[in-house]
Amino acid sequence: MAPATAAPAAVSDERLVEMLALMRDADSVELKLTIPEDQQRSAVMALGMDPLDGQIRLVYFLDTPDLKLNKHGLVVRARRVQRKGDDTVIKLRPVVPAELSDELRDTSGFFVEVDAMPGGHVCSASLKGKPRKVSVRDAMSDGGPISRLYSKEQRRFFEAHAPEGIGLDDLTVLGPIFVVKLKDVPEGYNRDLVVELWLYPDGGRILELSTKCAPAEAFQVAAEARAFLTERGISTTGEQTTKTRTALEFFSSDL
Repeated sequence: MAPATAAPAAVSDERLVEMLALMRDADSVELKLTIPEDQQRSAVMALGMDPLDGQIRLVYFLDTPDLKLNKHGLVVRARRVQRKGDDTVIKLRPVVPAELSDELRDTSGFFVEVDAMPGGHVCSASLKGKPRKVSVRDAMSDGGPISRLYSKEQRRFFEAHAPEGIGLDDLTVLGPIFVVKLKDVPEGYNRDLVVELWLYPDGGRILELSTKCAPAEAFQVAAEARAFLTERGISTTGEQTTKTRTALEFFSSDL
């Protein structure tokens, strides 16, 4: 597997102004950091979090074989989550929150979030839902229309932003990816920290650390998180890997 990566770089004044403008109208900010494979074991040990507390997830993506949705900034996902049930999401990125309609912002399950990582950021709009007509497991195995998994509002959101001529039932299932998620408050830190381990069929893996916060406290939380990780010997300047794009490219090339 060749991970989709982006080298961290100093944030320019222009990018900082852009990020501040996006955060002002966002619902939340998620701070993310991916850990290089050769440092993953030591990072988990340094955090002191128990892997046996992790939650298992199976993540399916849907796209065309040549990833036309991804190229248009659209992500279609369905998940099976241990002890929690199934969920789905239609995600669009990048977006400018101020340009989204009030009707969309008021839709149940809709939220706008800025993902920030060393060297970059992106603002996304997501519409989440829970399957009512069929489970994710059955929908992925019985050959029926995939659109059954998504609500009327999600289907409308998809149609508004998908490339012309592509419907939900035209998409190819990419996955699943096996994911272990661990959420806890590590000793010495005063916020929830999420550890996600994505395991790819070829043996590759991505380990991501993240924490969410309100936009107004993003810079304070980022400084505290960086200090906490640095104290434990976890580098915050390594090359960053994008989980979703890596998964899409892996399964697309495997078709």
